[in-house]
Amino acid sequence: MCHVSTLKKAKLQGLSDKFNTYVTLKVQNVKSTTITVRGDQPCWEQDFMFEINRLDLGLIVEVWNKGLIWDTMVGTSWIPLKSIRQSEEEGSGEWLFLDAEVLMKADEIYGTKSPTPHRVLLDTRFELPFDIPDDEAQYWTGKLERINTMGIHDEYSLQDDVESHPLPLAASQCSLDDQDSAVDDRDSDYRSETSNSLPPRYHTTSQPNSSMHQYPMGPRSQHHIDSCADLVHSFDLDYRDQRSSPVESSRFGSSGNLSQTSSQLSETGQESTGGSELEESYHSYHSAGFYPASNGQARINEHPITNGHSICEKDMQRLSPEVGRSLKHETPTEKGFSKLQRFHDDGPPLPFTPSRVRWLKAINKVTVQLREVRHDEPIARQAWVKPGGGSGLYGIDSMPDLRKKKPIPLVSDVSLVQARKAGITSAMAARSSIKDEELKNHVYKKTLQALIYPISCTTPHNFEVWTATTPTYCYECEGLLWGIARQGMRCSECGVKCHEKCQELLNADCLQRAAEKSSKHGAEDRTQNIIMAMKDRMKIRERNKPEIFELIREVFAISKTIHAQQMKTIKQSVLDGTSKWSAKITITVVCAQGLQAKDKTGSSDPYVTVQVGKTKKRTKTIYGNLNPVWEEKYHFECHNSSDRIKVRVWDEDDDIKSRVKQRLKRESDDFLGQSIIEVRTLSGEMDVWYNLEKRTDKSAVSGAIRLQINVEIKGEEKVAPYHVQYTCLHENLFHHSTDVHGHGVVKIPEARGDDAWKVYFDDVPQDIVDEFAMRYGIESIYQAMTHFACLSSKYMCPGVPAVMSTLLANINAFYAHTTASTNVSASDRFAASNFGKERFVKLLDQLHNSLRIDLSTYRNHFPASNKDRLQDLKSTVDLLTSITFFRMKVQELQSPPRASQVVRDCVKACLNSTYDYIFNNCHELYSRQYQPVDTNKEELPLEEQGPSIKNLDFWPKLIMLIVSIIEEDRNSYTPVLNQFPQELSVGKVSAEVMWTLFAQDMKYAMEEHEKHRLCKSTDYMNLHFKVKWLYNEYVKELPNFKDVVPDYPSWFLQFVQQWLDENEDVSMEFMHGALERDKKDGFQQTSEHALFSCSVVDIFTQLNQSFEIIKKLECPDPNVMAQYSRRFSKTIAKVLLKYSAILTKSFPSYIDKEKIPCVLMNNVQQLRIQLEKMFESMGAKQMDTEASDLLNDLQVKLNNVLDELSSTFGNGFQSRINDCMRQMASLLYQIKGPLNANNKNQVEADSDNMLRPLMDFLDGKLTLFATVCEKTVLKRVLKELWRIVMSSMEKTIVLPQGNDTFGAQILSAAKELGQLSKLKDHMAGEAKSLSPRQCAVMDVALDTIKQYFHAGGNGLKKAFLEKSAELSSLRHALSLYTQTTDTLIKTFVTTQHAQVHNGKGIRLTPNEKIQPSRGAAVDKPIGEVSIQIELYTHPKSGERKVTVKVVGASDLKWQTSGMFRPFVEISMIGPHLSDKKRKFQTKSKNNSWSPKFNETFHFVLGNQDGFECYELQVCIKDYCFGRADRVVGVAVIQLRDIVERGNCACWCPLGQCIHMDDTGLTTMRILSQRSNDDVAKEFVRLKSETRSAEEGR
Repeated sequence: MCHVSTLKKAKLQGLSDKFNTYVTLKVQNVKSTTITVRGDQPCWEQDFMFEINRLDLGLIVEVWNKGLIWDTMVGTSWIPLKSIRQSEEEGSGEWLFLDAEVLMKADEIYGTKSPTPHRVLLDTRFELPFDIPDDEAQYWTGKLERINTMGIHDEYSLQDDVESHPLPLAASQCSLDDQDSAVDDRDSDYRSETSNSLPPRYHTTSQPNSSMHQYPMGPRSQHHIDSCADLVHSFDLDYRDQRSSPVESSRFGSSGNLSQTSSQLSETGQESTGGSELEESYHSYHSAGFYPASNGQARINEHPITNGHSICEKDMQRLSPEVGRSLKHETPTEKGFSKLQRFHDDGPPLPFTPSRVRWLKAINKVTVQLREVRHDEPIARQAWVKPGGGSGLYGIDSMPDLRKKKPIPLVSDVSLVQARKAGITSAMAARSSIKDEELKNHVYKKTLQALIYPISCTTPHNFEVWTATTPTYCYECEGLLWGIARQGMRCSECGVKCHEKCQELLNADCLQRAAEKSSKHGAEDRTQNIIMAMKDRMKIRERNKPEIFELIREVFAISKTIHAQQMKTIKQSVLDGTSKWSAKITITVVCAQGLQAKDKTGSSDPYVTVQVGKTKKRTKTIYGNLNPVWEEKYHFECHNSSDRIKVRVWDEDDDIKSRVKQRLKRESDDFLGQSIIEVRTLSGEMDVWYNLEKRTDKSAVSGAIRLQINVEIKGEEKVAPYHVQYTCLHENLFHHSTDVHGHGVVKIPEARGDDAWKVYFDDVPQDIVDEFAMRYGIESIYQAMTHFACLSSKYMCPGVPAVMSTLLANINAFYAHTTASTNVSASDRFAASNFGKERFVKLLDQLHNSLRIDLSTYRNHFPASNKDRLQDLKSTVDLLTSITFFRMKVQELQSPPRASQVVRDCVKACLNSTYDYIFNNCHELYSRQYQPVDTNKEELPLEEQGPSIKNLDFWPKLIMLIVSIIEEDRNSYTPVLNQFPQELSVGKVSAEVMWTLFAQDMKYAMEEHEKHRLCKSTDYMNLHFKVKWLYNEYVKELPNFKDVVPDYPSWFLQFVQQWLDENEDVSMEFMHGALERDKKDGFQQTSEHALFSCSVVDIFTQLNQSFEIIKKLECPDPNVMAQYSRRFSKTIAKVLLKYSAILTKSFPSYIDKEKIPCVLMNNVQQLRIQLEKMFESMGAKQMDTEASDLLNDLQVKLNNVLDELSSTFGNGFQSRINDCMRQMASLLYQIKGPLNANNKNQVEADSDNMLRPLMDFLDGKLTLFATVCEKTVLKRVLKELWRIVMSSMEKTIVLPQGNDTFGAQILSAAKELGQLSKLKDHMAGEAKSLSPRQCAVMDVALDTIKQYFHAGGNGLKKAFLEKSAELSSLRHALSLYTQTTDTLIKTFVTTQHAQVHNGKGIRLTPNEKIQPSRGAAVDKPIGEVSIQIELYTHPKSGERKVTVKVVGASDLKWQTSGMFRPFVEISMIGPHLSDKKRKFQTKSKNNSWSPKFNETFHFVLGNQDGFECYELQVCIKDYCFGRADRVVGVAVIQLRDIVERGNCACWCPLGQCIHMDDTGLTTMRILSQRSNDDVAKEFVRLKSETRSAEEGR
């Protein structure tokens, strides 16, 4: 019946944008899919039609949501076919609610459960097919009803059904009359051969709908366990006039393998054995209907078992009628196989549905009749891997090598099925003549006739030179025998006459010709003698070659009695000759090509003469054409089988020369070529191209002529042509030698030489076919093509591919290699082949498909362990190449598929299947091949044998199996398949395909693991190394992967990051432990030459080991490697900084030790050295920028830590050095007297004496430091000591300080004007003024100290010492002692720019009347003073004057209980003012906090220095009678700020005191010691004035 389903629409619950759905309909192993539609209410409106011959199954409706990687099932529904209505019109449909799960038994769905809110609108109905006759429709309907209504113990009489109800052949079946439909190989080279295979158990890209195979697997919801094997393989019982339609093929192999899914009983010797035994692989029954073939034998058409059940037999013995009433069967449970039960006709009812039992009964009947034999095969179950525990944190194998010496013999495992017929099976290649008894009988007689009196050993003519007395013509060429005497040759036996040159062309048997001639002329005696001679010859033949006639008898299965009678009949027919023979011959001269040009015009005017016996006919002349077309038909009658058809082509000439030639000879025209055809070789209808041959050696001919010949022999009008008869003979000989005697193995004859390819059999059968071909004019190329067709049915037998390859190569050469005698195109020559163009092309197309299919399972059919089969594999590829050559050169197709590409596709298909198989059976294969047998070890549950998120055990095993596959392809198959060295390397293709498939699965698995992370990071790292090894070993150098960054590092990125995170914690813990051990040991040096302790070594050993693991990953992705580097750099920084922080914190507690501080500093320095080495090993400049910056910043931080430790260490000697300095100061101050030339030597002695305390201290310390410090650390210590010595010398000797700050000393000593002596007295014990001699001693001492720290190049560099800030400061301080007061004051003015309020707050306006626009903006101003300043420079003398007008003050902050009398004291400070007025005072104002003065003063500066060397100091004081005036506030105006203006008003905020930097303080200190200099004393007093915090409240 025809089932029609109309899928209309659906309603899905959920967000609209998340649905992108399509629907799959499945019934009877046929699946159809709709288009994909988006939205929660998709509308499809698609019709689907299925052919149904079983009503006990169901229609499966699955709704899928299309995903980016995997598709997910939305829901499913199961509709029993029995519930579907029968109608010829479409209905409105029915809404079906979808369920989430299916209910299964024995791999068949029988229902659904777990409802979902989704539903679909579907209309289903039954219709009868449109293209089948009514009687077939009735047959099907009645058959289904009878079978489905059978009782549980009813027996179905199959034979009765076959005999009484013959099934009309449908259009889909192949009959003898429709050979082209035998195999649907239209466009076969351009479609996939692997599209119909069952989906693999694990989702790959070849499986668009993963259904119940979604990853992760976990406990599987369905298992193919009651099908007896996962390697499901089933056959159709097929006959020569029917073809099989493959229903399904191996799960793991390519489907569409016609020769794999069909077999022919004719090949198993059915006729000779009386029955067929179909040997199959272990397979499931899928039988629904029984189709009677034309010869009455049963044919099984395969369909799924009813209700999902199948029959499985463990030890199925050969069934006979006695034991065939029982079948072993299995019923699967959820956990595995149930106990085997036996099904008896009279046994108790079994837990099967009635419909299933009916099918079991039907199958039982068929099995009994066919005596079908089953063989056990191991059940290939799906294998998953056992989860295992991870190793420790450092249990990482970073250098795995997964190649094992023991190869994995996957020939038996990675196979589709082994029981495969060895050749193609079609109406053309299946040798249909074996079944044609009438044809065989006729061929049997013809063969005996050809062999009893063979042409090869007939009597030759006995030619003698003969003189003609009358004009006589040559029997062969019909030319006149020229000459007066001895004109030609004459046979003394038969009397035939010919030219001497023509005697070799006569090939008729002399004896037979003589007998025919004598009988016609009545020469009875002579005739009788000839007959006796022929009888004797036949007797000798029969006696000498009995094996020939015995073989003919056996081949055609003739009894000895009948054979003896036939031999007599054949002998008599030979003796009768052709006296009773006659035939009607119709010859059509069609056309010619490539004729010779005979005319001067470069062309010819050809015509043809055709002669049969004495009758000659002529065509019309075609003028000026070398490729003429005549299309003229002629009829002849022939009464002599020895006659020949002579076809000659001529160039018509009409000139004087030709007319003279006509008078002298019968031939006036130029000869263009001829073809002589034996009449005895003609039979039936022929359309043949004949090459034009020479008549003499001097003839110049070329080209070919096409003839259509129809022969009707008297008494044999219905007999097949001789070519068909030869085909029958050849096929039966081949069948006899191969299937009957060879048990299916083709026997390859041993033959050598150039014509070895023409030897098809052993000597005896070869003689038979050669003699038959010679007798009946069968071309050698036809013989070759016939044998090729026979071999194609056995092309998988050992040695056959090589023979076929050679045979096809010679066939190609025959057609494709044009000769000088003809320029007919190869396609035209092939089109005229007697074998049949379409027949041979279709044979090659079918063979090409089968070869592709078998090459797609080359690992099964051509195991690497069998050298002979490997050679057959090579020959198979050669054969494929020959087919491609045939298509290009003979068929002249434009672009047939290249053989190399076909082989590549086949190899890929096989590798796809191989990968699926090893993936699905990984655990089982690995356990069998690489693990010792442990009988005590329990087998893993099925759900724990596959890829799991709980462990990673599955993937290393899979990698091992992949490696074994690639190694086998590389070492075994690549050297064999070397026909295309530039285009195909099996090893490389294997690696590419395996990696591509593995990468897809691995990537998805790692994504799943990333979500859960249930395994240890070290397990992921170990797997990463194995994947890396696989890629580098086999994939990296492949053309498609070269110079391409692989993806696999990104799969493991998160897991490596996880490991790095864990490693950081380990590193920190390790660092703490190493430091504690080091501390406990007292920071001992690791060795005599290593000045650092062991903790540094331990830390970097651990870090280097960690990075070595990352390094060995050899990450080819720079982005991923950059992330690794950044993360590891953070670990390094964290560990080293923490280590340094701990050392820094505890360092002060070790200052008083001698060696430990040095060792700790050495440790930090060693950190820096090791960090630099690690930086280099991590890539240095090639490293990621962020990681590089991290490490560089870490290096800077470690350098700072070392500086800090050095400073701390140096500061620990500060007190000792200060003591030394005080001793040196005491010694220095004792040196008296002036400096002159006489006491220079004494200065050096004084310097040495003064330095003795310091040198004694330094000698002791530096000797120790030189021993225990590394050179870099030593220099840092020296630098710190140098800094301390220089600064202490400056502060203690050159510019000594008191206990308080210098400003406080000056302030306390200068409270009252004129009391500078108090300052001098205060500093008398601590500060001395150095004399010139003492300064000279200091200079010598500095040089000595500098040379000491330089240490002849072993210490600090001279450049560092000279440029050090401390030395410069000290020398500057010494130089100040020799500078004048004016110079010091000038230095002070030019360097001190922030004396009051940090130099801020002064505002300038053009004049005093213009108020400033902004305030002072300073903190806590005491008040503000307004001063008008005018600068003047004399144009001639350059003398400078300053006019100052004190305008007033405002907002003075002063609190007092008495009278407040503010006045302004204004002083000019600068050089060269000792003889000029430097200070003025205004009048005081009573009780005015914003007094107005408006007093003007003039300062004369001279012309030696510019205004920028001077400043005005304004001090507002409170006048007090009888005691010193009290300072209210101070302001300083530097003239350099107003030089550009020349005249302006200054608004200055007042400050409490004058602030100065070190330079100012040094100047103040030196000037304060010049008690005899009034300018110095005044300067010190001015800069010392300050507002008292206690006064003015």
